Amino acid sequence: MPIATPEVYADMLDRAKAGSFAYPAINISSSQTLNAAIRGFAEAGSDGIVQVSTGGAEYLSGPTVKDMVTGSIALAAYAHEVAKKYDVNIALHTDHCPKDKLDGFVRPLLAASAERVRAGGSPWFQSHMWDGSAVPLDENLEIARELLALAKDAHVVLEIEVGVVGGEEDGVEGKIDEKLYSTPEDAVATVKALGAGENGRYLTALTFGNVHGVYKPGNVKLRPEILKTAQEAAARELGLGADARPFDLVFHGGSGSTAEEIAAAVDYGVVKMNIDTDTQYAFTRPVAGYMLAHYDGVLKIDGEVGNKKQYDPRAWGKEAEAGMAARVVEACQNLRSAGTHA
Repeated sequence: MPIATPEVYADMLDRAKAGSFAYPAINISSSQTLNAAIRGFAEAGSDGIVQVSTGGAEYLSGPTVKDMVTGSIALAAYAHEVAKKYDVNIALHTDHCPKDKLDGFVRPLLAASAERVRAGGSPWFQSHMWDGSAVPLDENLEIARELLALAKDAHVVLEIEVGVVGGEEDGVEGKIDEKLYSTPEDAVATVKALGAGENGRYLTALTFGNVHGVYKPGNVKLRPEILKTAQEAAARELGLGADARPFDLVFHGGSGSTAEEIAAAVDYGVVKMNIDTDTQYAFTRPVAGYMLAHYDGVLKIDGEVGNKKQYDPRAWGKEAEAGMAARVVEACQNLRSAGTHA
């Protein structure tokens, strides 16, 4: 199927919210990892989201170019072609963008999508993330309000972060302190500033102890009930029923989370869960195994010529893609999106 249109993406998010499931959002940084992610979604029978970070976008543009917009547009153009061959919907998203990179990443991409929409096409990306976790909340929401207007004009969904995800991802680092836990007051301030969809649709990454990177279950204290409290506070502010879930929530920093924590977060309104560390490992581990098993073929040892069929990047690349695809299938199963493609 073609990359999701704005209408299809809206339907994806609505179905996830109504059906109490969430889509894995898989970080990719190459055509190989993109293909692996889409393959995983197709094998799981799930629509899905692939996303690129600022560092990933730079990498995609070429190691000597390092232009985030060039890399992003190149990825989107490639994805729009290859996704047509699969029977699931794929949405494109850009991940964490801090304040100092907005002018070189999100704003020009929104402008490019708005131009495409005015010409009768669809936006390059279906959603973009503004990561305002490093600035005061008032400034965070002020910038979010400006970006939301631009996103609405481009038929794009905006993702924001309220609170701080600990750890480090692509040079964006969050301290592990009390800001890891969003408050009801944060939730109320968000709906006051951005509304409840009338000013443009947005996704909200509230934090409940999340940390980027690698950790074992139990080392980080996740408190999914914070999401429930935030939804209730926003519902009261909007005059909705106590069981309403006004926010479309995003779960960041989920590596090492237990099945129970993931299930609780989804029940409280999470519709998108970012997965990067686990799929990076799932892609790289088969390559390491292949190289060790075929070391005498991939290396020219003792003056020999090696085995061209074994050091051909396609030989070990397909192992990597299969490993990552399997991890995407597992993520879909954990988030209950497997088999939900309409």
